[in-house]
Amino acid sequence: MIDSIAVSEKSPVEQFVTVYEALGKNNLAILDTIYSDDVVFEDPAHRIEGFENLSRYFDSLYENIIDCKFKVHNHAASGDIAFVNWTMTLAHPKLAGGKLRAIEGSTMLTFKNGKVTHHRDFFDLGAMLYEAVPVLGPTVKFLKKRLGQ
Repeated sequence: MIDSIAVSEKSPVEQFVTVYEALGKNNLAILDTIYSDDVVFEDPAHRIEGFENLSRYFDSLYENIIDCKFKVHNHAASGDIAFVNWTMTLAHPKLAGGKLRAIEGSTMLTFKNGKVTHHRDFFDLGAMLYEAVPVLGPTVKFLKKRLGQ
């Protein structure tokens, strides 16, 4: 469990890192400590507006997975903007036979009054999703290899 006093003494980006590295199925309520009510969350597959919608998204996401953990490698902040580099390890019953997979990514954050108002994730959706689907996986990997030549 996260010590709320220790979290409040950290910079906004350090609070974000602390929350995400501790995030799990049983403590999703801690997300309200870092996000503003009017947050905009974007990743390669979604655009979600408002904390209530984001909270429902995380509830649904974590309900359907076997495991999901974030390891932050580094972060940098300037003013109200921060960047975070991370690895997400994810196991989903419908992807890669439920095996644990690692996805590298980065997040750009905008803060206002110490809370995240804009969260934008950058990661390879093909590596996370399409390559893990039995029929699509080999095709996507083949295409990536061909494009890289």
